[in-house]
Amino acid sequence: MLPLRPRLAGLARRLPSALSALLALAGAGTAGLARAEPAVIYDMGGKFDRSFNEAGYRGAERWKQETGKPYLEFEISNPAQREQAQRRMAERGADPIVGIGFSQGSSMAKVAKDFPKLHFVVIDAVVDAPNVQSVLFKEQEGSFLVGLMAAMASKTHKIGFVGGMDIPLIRKFSCGYEQGAKYADPKVSVVVSMTGTTPQAWNDPARGAELAKAQFAGGVDVVFAAAGATGLGVYQAAKDAGRLAIGVDSDQNHLQPGTMLTSMVKRVDVAVYNAFKGVKPGVTSLGLKEGGVDIALDPYNAKLVTPAMLKAVDRAKADIIGGKIHVIDYMTHGACR
Repeated sequence: MLPLRPRLAGLARRLPSALSALLALAGAGTAGLARAEPAVIYDMGGKFDRSFNEAGYRGAERWKQETGKPYLEFEISNPAQREQAQRRMAERGADPIVGIGFSQGSSMAKVAKDFPKLHFVVIDAVVDAPNVQSVLFKEQEGSFLVGLMAAMASKTHKIGFVGGMDIPLIRKFSCGYEQGAKYADPKVSVVVSMTGTTPQAWNDPARGAELAKAQFAGGVDVVFAAAGATGLGVYQAAKDAGRLAIGVDSDQNHLQPGTMLTSMVKRVDVAVYNAFKGVKPGVTSLGLKEGGVDIALDPYNAKLVTPAMLKAVDRAKADIIGGKIHVIDYMTHGACR
């Protein structure tokens, strides 16, 4: 055993290094908290799908430009990656973590439970947890408006709808669209086609084009696509056939100028932007009144939208907000009538 004096001297020599290590760890922890970055996880279809995911990306970029702060992101390429991505972001301390798309709901419920001190946001799904905000949209209200416009623009009294994955959420779009069309023209016929029953349905432009061409062959002259990147094929087919198309989620009027009657804008960008600013646990529902959905008007479709259409849209919008028009929500009714 060493004499007491040498042992004390050795301890004195080791204290500075031990203290430095301790402070380094504490500093790292503090820095980690200071560097907590928000994260957004895009679903199938990719960040630049020119639709749903890309709207979320724009919201994240707006937050980045305003704050000068970075954020984390990940693009899902297969279903198994949803939980992996959410969990990896949580392990890195990202806060909040925003999952775009209803398919991220079940995995977020698990991850949010395992990381109760972090905040999560899921768009288009409901997760009942104290640290999760669920953002829903009243897509039926925006779809009602574009259905009204489609019926007024149609010369054949036959309009179409091409959905992506055949799920209640997309039926919600088609149901609102049909209600708006019937409101404008009780005699109008609405043809509905769904791309598929798997996530691939969101990213199949060739199939979208096939479905649109089949509708055009049957007399449809205006088609609304709510199908993610698959809708790009619908719009191209409409342009080639000299028919009209309606975009979704983002303002897609610029994609095929002269073909796009309008777009049913769903403000996923606002949802992501607001989530990055602060999470409000519970359910948030965004419709016409809240500015969550609307139609897109810009120079690309100015010549296609008549004053009569605008007047009818403004009147219908006011009546929906005021409660005079009740638009059926397919997801709560399970039917469109």
